Amino acid sequence: METTNLKDGDYCVVVKGTHIGKSGKVSDINTSKTGHITITVEQDNTVRFKTLGRNVVLKTHTK
Repeated sequence: METTNLKDGDYCVVVKGTHIGKSGKVSDINTSKTGHITITVEQDNTVRFKTLGRNVVLKTHTK
């Protein structure tokens, strides 16, 4: 997946890293000094966590 396509409000699923299997809406997109994209993901139950943009894939929300 091309992570440069991430934007606020996109629905994503985490496929790598500590939060694997979790999903939610993307917010707070930042690029670090080293060039890594970090995002905050808000789950449907309003719990938030931070992860790297390369750890997620975009999905269509089916709720």
